[in-house]
Amino acid sequence: MGKSNKKELLSIASIPLIMTLGNSMLIPVLPAIRSKLGVTSLQVSLLITVYSAIAILLIPIAGYLSDRFGRKIVIIPSLIITGIGGLLSGLAAWWMDQPYIIMLIGRFIQGIGAAGAFPIVIPLVGDIFKKESDVSSGLGLVETANTFGKVLSPILGSALAMAIWFLPFLFIPLLCLISMLLVLFLVKPPAKSTEQANPVSFAGYLSNIKTIFKNNGRWLYAIFAIGCVCMLVIFGVLTYLSDLLEDKVHVVGVIKGCLLAIPLAALCLASFATGKLIGRNQRLMKWIIFAGLILLTGSLLVCGWATSTYVLITLISLAGIGIGAALPCLDVMITEGIEKEQRGTITSIYSSMRFIGVAIGPPLASILVKSSPSLMFFIIAGLSVVASAIALFAIRPKKDEKLPLKGALA
Repeated sequence: MGKSNKKELLSIASIPLIMTLGNSMLIPVLPAIRSKLGVTSLQVSLLITVYSAIAILLIPIAGYLSDRFGRKIVIIPSLIITGIGGLLSGLAAWWMDQPYIIMLIGRFIQGIGAAGAFPIVIPLVGDIFKKESDVSSGLGLVETANTFGKVLSPILGSALAMAIWFLPFLFIPLLCLISMLLVLFLVKPPAKSTEQANPVSFAGYLSNIKTIFKNNGRWLYAIFAIGCVCMLVIFGVLTYLSDLLEDKVHVVGVIKGCLLAIPLAALCLASFATGKLIGRNQRLMKWIIFAGLILLTGSLLVCGWATSTYVLITLISLAGIGIGAALPCLDVMITEGIEKEQRGTITSIYSSMRFIGVAIGPPLASILVKSSPSLMFFIIAGLSVVASAIALFAIRPKKDEKLPLKGALA
């Protein structure tokens, strides 16, 4: 990997870092936002959900556009739109007496931008690097940047909110501007692919998707489902933990942010180590995914009986390790398992599935915890059991265990 490639990769990695900060910074301040706006826990969780919901719908379209016109052409306007959405939410909170609806609209706009930013990063890494080992290493760094954003977000979000409760919203445009400039000046657009040189119609695009799923459906569906469950768990559990620390334990501010960052730091370190370890060995990837999901399931089950907040944070950290181990494996499989011309399409659908998990997690946790925190953990653990079974039975590498995966998954 040359120096220019490293600069490109670091610039690209700024996108998931900033997109994650733009969303996850709100988790530690949701209770404060709820109090300031005078809304319910479910209503405030919609600030996370509406962002993800619109992204779910638009990500496949962004993937198609990136395949047809180029990754950079989609990413840069998307970062601008994301910044505008954050600015609208922040200004509404600053200037209006009843800003909730306008803040939701701002988050909706932010989600439109997010649809064309982070999901395009994964195929862009696959386009830039020629060696498969560089692709897996690059995707490991991208996933690490994503998870590092999750580590930093509760600390940064809490620190900003201590100054002004809506400052995290106004910080988003600045972050987007930084990322946009990095991508604009340091990332060279890859040579046009055959798909971009001879663009297909949208009908042809849909036909290609059907063909891809016909040939690779079982393992693609498996990876989609596992990615969705992982995001649902981490966002749902952290939303609950944020409320618990503030409402029951009375821990607020940066200290609360640091406590929330512990499970995310464990996730980040596991993601980084896994990205370095897996190389091109798809059989190893399968068993790391399965082991990570088993660790996730066991940790969540024990969480259902935990009475100490600090024991709970430890167990959630173990769950974070399980998720962090699985995510880089999923990224590499989904990127290297599909031809370069179709990567934007398929990885965008994969990103949509992850956003579904992000969208469902906080409101699901808010609803289930009304009955019992234990019930919430047991139900989420049940979803993790299903994900473990899917990893065990639906991802079946053949004896030729080295990537590329084209035709290498049964």
